[in-house]
Amino acid sequence: MSDINLYGRILITANIEAVTGLHIGGSSVGLEIGGLDKAVIRNPLTNQPYIPGSSLRGKMRSQTEKVLGLRQNNKIGQVTIHTCKKPEEYNANGGCPVCHVFGVPGEVEATGPTLLVVRDVALTEASAEALEKIKSDLPFAELKTEVAIDRVTSAATPRTLERVPAGAVFGPAELVFSIYARADFERLKYVLDALQLVEDDYLGGSGSRGSGKVKFVNIQVSARAATDYAAVKSFEDGKAFENVQALTAKAKFDALMAWAQDAIPIG
Repeated sequence: MSDINLYGRILITANIEAVTGLHIGGSSVGLEIGGLDKAVIRNPLTNQPYIPGSSLRGKMRSQTEKVLGLRQNNKIGQVTIHTCKKPEEYNANGGCPVCHVFGVPGEVEATGPTLLVVRDVALTEASAEALEKIKSDLPFAELKTEVAIDRVTSAATPRTLERVPAGAVFGPAELVFSIYARADFERLKYVLDALQLVEDDYLGGSGSRGSGKVKFVNIQVSARAATDYAAVKSFEDGKAFENVQALTAKAKFDALMAWAQDAIPIG
């Protein structure tokens, strides 16, 4: 790999609203039938549910791999992902967007720096206060009971899922996108498209049974250039965009690219 030169970073912030109940699992409690089978992940200091950056980033990656039709060739635990194994694969056709944006495992020889960092996302103060006032079996959460039906005997087995209720808002989510080469500016489109793909799919578990629909709102974009890293430059004076589509429409994205390349100069 050649010398690394960080020219700057583009920062995307957004709130994540749960349109339906959201379940991102923590440790299984394993109670008796009818008890809580699947708990949500919580901050041990506040006991509040949160969205792990790894969950959001992983969903963004998997959706991008699918829409690009990339080969699933690398098994990590119980999950199989796409990974470029050789330099010629990593750099072919302008560079694999998934491996450049989301990175590859450290043992793979064909890599450059990973472009995207996704932070954990806490509940907003307003949502935390609202959820505290709700009378429920668990703090900041609801219980949803589902029934699994045996296709042969018709026996019913109930299971109980903990979810953050619909309407809860997490934020601000922070996505940090680093610019190491001129081609990275265009790769930002894959990040925005991945957010839209997540909206149209689901986040967390039980998505095929109604859970996990989310939307990204109040999206803002800013930049820091290596030449003056303390200074923050905001796209359209810090305007908050209502949804992802407002940023990905061609005219707006072209304006975003022009602004980004001006905000982060590459010699």
